[in-house]
Amino acid sequence: MADNRITRDNPDRLSIDRAPIRRMHAVVAFASLPLFLGALLGDLAYASSFQVQWTNFADWLNAGGLALAVLALVWAVLAELLSRPRHPPGRRWLHATLLAATVVLGLANAFVHAKDGWAAMPAATVLSLCVLVAAAAASVAGLTHFGRKVAV
Repeated sequence: MADNRITRDNPDRLSIDRAPIRRMHAVVAFASLPLFLGALLGDLAYASSFQVQWTNFADWLNAGGLALAVLALVWAVLAELLSRPRHPPGRRWLHATLLAATVVLGLANAFVHAKDGWAAMPAATVLSLCVLVAAAAASVAGLTHFGRKVAV
């Protein structure tokens, strides 16, 4: 439950507990990481077995991770635009920038996976690895971003 109280030192200022909002954003942002990992594993399975269903599976996992990454990116951008700066200017947009890189690489990966079977290889595997690294970097940046107290 949100704690909306007027603080003693400044009666015009509300103290809002934003922890549930930050936790929900963390869940959405980090939920894409296992999906991108599954896409990479699906690409590796396809490269070793030549069963086309593996690349289809990797394509769907990438699409799911991409949908969650876009949602997390929109949430992160809105949070940065609507809140007061909590970090130095160089670090303020780091999390959103890494999420944007994840979305761009994930979209490129989706286009490569749209190719027919072996035509997607080895670019799909390389892009899946790049998307996974970008999502992991966004997760690490997000963990340091969410660990701070928020003052409104």
